[in-house]
Amino acid sequence: MPALADALASRTRVGDLWERLDAERIRCYSCGHACPLPDGAVGACKVRFNRGGRLYVPWGYVGGVQCDPIEKKPFFHAWPGALAYSFGMLGCDLHCAYCQNWMTSQALRDPAAKPPAIGIEPDALVEEALRYGARLIVSTYNEPLITSEWAVAVFRSARAAGLRTAFVSNGNATPQVLDYLRPWVDLYKVDLKGFDDRRYRQLGGRLDPILDTIRRLHALEVWLEVVTLLVPGFNDSEEEIDRLTGFLAGISPDIPWHVTAFHTDYRMTDRPATTAASLRRAAAVAGRNGLRYVYAGNRPGSVGPLEHTRCPACGRAVIEREGFRVRSYALTADGACPSCGTPIPGRWDRRFDGQAAAGPFGPPPLRAPF
Repeated sequence: MPALADALASRTRVGDLWERLDAERIRCYSCGHACPLPDGAVGACKVRFNRGGRLYVPWGYVGGVQCDPIEKKPFFHAWPGALAYSFGMLGCDLHCAYCQNWMTSQALRDPAAKPPAIGIEPDALVEEALRYGARLIVSTYNEPLITSEWAVAVFRSARAAGLRTAFVSNGNATPQVLDYLRPWVDLYKVDLKGFDDRRYRQLGGRLDPILDTIRRLHALEVWLEVVTLLVPGFNDSEEEIDRLTGFLAGISPDIPWHVTAFHTDYRMTDRPATTAASLRRAAAVAGRNGLRYVYAGNRPGSVGPLEHTRCPACGRAVIEREGFRVRSYALTADGACPSCGTPIPGRWDRRFDGQAAAGPFGPPPLRAPF
């Protein structure tokens, strides 16, 4: 796709996440591939490249924006009801056959993807978020790790305006990029796609870097929630779910785990959608492994209490949801169960002021595409 690649190459600047290996070769540290790049080479992500012995990275555009309930990201333990202004660029370091955002993530690999690319500056994005009443701004849709420098520029502006910030990511990080992001990211969602390294390699990655990211984010005290899209015949065996949830519980039983339903998308059309019964079975395994906050998604109204946040001590539903809608909120001002006083981990307001939006909506185009 030379036209798009050329246009994006003009929207770049010298990056921060790299080191020089010799006179011509450099190494990029934005994702777990840690690509060594000779002069003229492009990374696995297709958007970071070595030109003249320096790493150039995406800058000054978005591939899409949308206003979402924070519950859609999904974050269930952070400012319920808040509006999340979401933006993404183009490209990804993986190539998942079932990607639901493939028009942006696979734009440099798939000629069928024809995403818009809109030139904009960080302050303008933040002004738009404030105009819609957003509480936080989220880097998502493509893989945000490969556009970390741009995200940090947006997040600097967002923090100055009083907004919170979040990453929605596949988690294929390096220690260097997590240290770089840590001062600027409040929330981080990791998409843990399974617990089988062989399957991860089919998607273009490896399992170990994702597991290391989860460990490091927890140690860095970034608020972390983990999502697994349950794909029939790919990652839904009880044995794999047992190992995955056992791993999470071993880091902390308080990490929220969202197990969500697959539907046929992109290039994976050879299997049925995930049933509510399969989600409930996976959640039961997670509960046996000691995870205290387990949620089932993409099947609103059909998974019973698995949409709600319950006190692990007394069982009271402290937040009830259906889909992205918060139906009731009972946490105390300091984020505890009102019945027994047990603290519920998360990022809470002193009171619930209602829900900004019960579903996603797209603002009008910010500017003409470049």
